[in-house]
Amino acid sequence: MQKLQFPISALLFICLIACSAKTNNNSTNVVSNKSNMNDSNLNRDTATFAGGCFWCIETTMARLKGVDTVISGYTGGKTKDPTYREVCSGFTGHAEAVQIIYNPEIVDYNTLLTVFFTMHDPTQLNRQGNDVGTQYRSAIFYNSQAQKDSAEAFINKLTIDKVFDHAIVTELQPLGIYYNAEDYHQDYYNQNRLENSYCTAVIDPKVSKLRKTFSHLLKD
Repeated sequence: MQKLQFPISALLFICLIACSAKTNNNSTNVVSNKSNMNDSNLNRDTATFAGGCFWCIETTMARLKGVDTVISGYTGGKTKDPTYREVCSGFTGHAEAVQIIYNPEIVDYNTLLTVFFTMHDPTQLNRQGNDVGTQYRSAIFYNSQAQKDSAEAFINKLTIDKVFDHAIVTELQPLGIYYNAEDYHQDYYNQNRLENSYCTAVIDPKVSKLRKTFSHLLKD
């Protein structure tokens, strides 16, 4: 059985050593792994994670100090300009993902990894709870050798420490083309919490867990 409580002391130690109803919309934007690194934010970096419905990860990551923007989108597949409906078919190969633009002087990559592995179950293959399919897989899309090394070290430490009862299945892949999801997916929880039961049933508990576990990392 999956451990219900994530050992926070183990996660903090790792940080130190590792330095569903949705409306269709066809508007998509394409960004590469360098898309948000312009002259006005040279002190920013980008992290890209997938772990179930992107509404969940977007909601939690956006609440962290040092995170400027979280963009829900699709990556890891082969189909050009995929729509949400196409990704949901499972045939494009894309994962629902989030691209996190953050200030590494305030929140580092390993802290993001800590929150990521706490807020979803990395031992579930191609699913998170009732969200089932390859588009809901757990994955880290790295944009540099440093990110790859950090993610590998983090996963290895979790495995050695037996933090989870089952094997971690999180994929580790280089970041290719990242497609922004349709506009109505962006900031979805904040815009639709009271109207969508998925938000209250699935995302609300994650937000509560985030506040309880990482209150010191959250924006005011």
